[in-house]
Amino acid sequence: MKRRDFGQYCGLARALELVGERWALLIVRNLIVRPRRYSELQTGLAGIPTNVLASRLKELEQTGIVERQVAPAPARGVVYALTEVGRSLEPALLSLARWGATQLGDPQPGDVVSPEGVVLNLRAVFQPSQAAGLTAAWEIHVRDVVAHAVITDGVLTAGLGPSPVKPDLIITPKLADDELASYRAIITALRDGVVELEGSRKLLDTFLRVFTVPRLA
Repeated sequence: MKRRDFGQYCGLARALELVGERWALLIVRNLIVRPRRYSELQTGLAGIPTNVLASRLKELEQTGIVERQVAPAPARGVVYALTEVGRSLEPALLSLARWGATQLGDPQPGDVVSPEGVVLNLRAVFQPSQAAGLTAAWEIHVRDVVAHAVITDGVLTAGLGPSPVKPDLIITPKLADDELASYRAIITALRDGVVELEGSRKLLDTFLRVFTVPRLA
């Protein structure tokens, strides 16, 4: 497939030439959370055709946004990871995610939520002004997904899997069996008290204050 070339000497046009193809930014989203094997990317990007994933990865490698790495022990094989150039996309991606969150309607049949999307939301809605001087660790358990958010003196680290430090509060939202496990649904459950808590319960209010869902005025 011939890549898009706008023929304009413009930073936005160049960015779209590099990451504006279908699925490209979602691949970057998943790799921002952590390096992934090809099969993991395919599983985490439900609906992506195999040939499109292969093409996007090749294009992102050629432009220096993605690179292949040897998986660290004890794992074996090759994983795809963001380069320094690729990682520098995170602020722009988070800004775009915040804006997109204000444009979401109700979930549609067939919509899915990826674990990486939950982590991206944690990072996107994080309010540094509310977290100044704060040190706390949360684990969020949603069905078969575990994510963590650790704030150390106001600085956030969020990712998939158990917290790297002992969590101060484990949060398990109680969602209906047919309810999409979106970030919006998780926050709604927490605000409504439809949640199981293990640990310092007062940190639930702190979590809701620090990880607010953006709204347009």
